[in-house]
Amino acid sequence: MRRRSIRTARGTRGALALVAVGALGLTAAACGSDDKSDDKPSASTSGGAVPQTVRLPELSGQKLKVTAVWTGDEQKNFTKVLDEFSKRTGAEVSFVPSGDDMASFVGSKVAGGDPPDVAMLQQPGVLNEFAEKGWLKPLSGEVTAQLDKNFAKGWQELGSHGGKQYGVYFKAADKSLVWYNTKIFDAAGAKEPRTWADFLHTAQVIADFGVSPVSVAGADGWTLTDWFENIYLSQAGQEKYDQLTKHAIKWTDPSVKDALTTLGQLLGKKELLAGGNGGAIGTQFPDSVTQTFLGGDKAKAAMVFEGDFAAVNIAGAKARLGKDAKVFPFPAVGAKPPVVTGGDVGVALKDGQAAQALLTFLASPDAAAIWAHQGGFLSANKNLDPAAYPDEVFRGIAKSLVAAGDDFRFDMSDQAPASFGAKPGQGEWKDLQDFLKNPGDVAGTQAKLESDAAKAFRN
Repeated sequence: MRRRSIRTARGTRGALALVAVGALGLTAAACGSDDKSDDKPSASTSGGAVPQTVRLPELSGQKLKVTAVWTGDEQKNFTKVLDEFSKRTGAEVSFVPSGDDMASFVGSKVAGGDPPDVAMLQQPGVLNEFAEKGWLKPLSGEVTAQLDKNFAKGWQELGSHGGKQYGVYFKAADKSLVWYNTKIFDAAGAKEPRTWADFLHTAQVIADFGVSPVSVAGADGWTLTDWFENIYLSQAGQEKYDQLTKHAIKWTDPSVKDALTTLGQLLGKKELLAGGNGGAIGTQFPDSVTQTFLGGDKAKAAMVFEGDFAAVNIAGAKARLGKDAKVFPFPAVGAKPPVVTGGDVGVALKDGQAAQALLTFLASPDAAAIWAHQGGFLSANKNLDPAAYPDEVFRGIAKSLVAAGDDFRFDMSDQAPASFGAKPGQGEWKDLQDFLKNPGDVAGTQAKLESDAAKAFRN
């Protein structure tokens, strides 16, 4: 998953909606290192306990380099996962920050003959690129056994290429969430919407009350791609979503016109946007969240759309999850509400028992529980005890994500060539920023999107 501005995603959909609305309504075997451990497996994660469900080999004397884009608290929390792996195996693990451009970092290390043992990639497109170049090592039987046990098929397919399994999706993101200021909702008499029509009605109720309903982070083009993707998935359906993701259909397709027209129903009414269209285009993601909650009932907006990772910024605004800030699933535009995800996938760049052992650990509930306890983390691991999460908000989100099973779609722009879906000031990011400035120009936006996509996909 792209590290965006915080620099820093799918039961049936009907079942997911019930789980999400219910759960979010709250807010809305022996293990250890090798055979030498006699600890009994435990799946309990309450009270901070770390489960031990997977056997790992003795790796004393072996060294392992792991790279990821994570810095700050994310790096600290991931390091706790690596520390537990070292404790269980005896391996010496070092973390090497990659910077935001993982592809360039790994490419330079491969060219120099010393790639890291394991890399945490943010985009399926990068995994596919590395696999095509022959940089990745297929997962061992021990890793795939953990994947089969703990992850839905959809997550396994995202980590595969050319019929071979290469990746473990360790950290996930649910990118189909709308967070709201409870004080403003209560004062305005607004209710959580379930459909797009309800959402627009709720926004108008809040606007009539005298508060800007929706905070949009237009300065960060990636948030606009997420708006489009959720609308498109719900309205056009999974088959069309898959086709557009691969550029198997053009951006001039009528389904894109319909989605942009729907998005324009929000963006085309400046009174529904905090600061109007001009204010939205100048608002970065962290600010879009904080201005929704900072000041309580005096905040500048009532709602903000984005993934579970918005919780970090909500906390920064001194708002309490489940009290001052609640969340509801992205409203259904078509027959079903969308479930769009993102995630970070672990891959092996070197042969060896140590790299495969770490990926085995990352595919287990054991590793996921360690970071889940710290907060700011979501896992698609269906055997991770929800009690591992520190609050009811994340327990509800996690249950909904797992309940989706295979009924989800990964972030479309993350799957596109970087020149189209991952670069500030160009491609889809810029084209949708231009659309925010002029939401009436649906045809012109489609033409620009198609031109840029054709160049990036070379078709």
